[in-house]
Amino acid sequence: MKYSKEFKEEAIRLSDEIGLKEASQQLNLQYYTLSDWRSKRNAREKREKSFITDNERRERNLELERENAELRKANEILKEALALVAEKRKNT
Repeated sequence: MKYSKEFKEEAIRLSDEIGLKEASQQLNLQYYTLSDWRSKRNAREKREKSFITDNERRERNLELERENAELRKANEILKEALALVAEKRKNT
């Protein structure tokens, strides 16, 4: 039997509320049919959440490049400070 998209969405919502087993019994569906619908929905939602646009990727890369430049500057400052401390100890 073929079910409409709306029916599947409502069945999934019901299973979220009352549980998979209870919902499948109330709707007279096979447990694994409803479970499969939920799994497919969860996979789709996961894909949609993980999708990053090209623009978002460019912005993130720019942000990481700026952060990398700041960290390199901080590293250079620390190296210079260490050299000064070492030189001061050497002269005492």
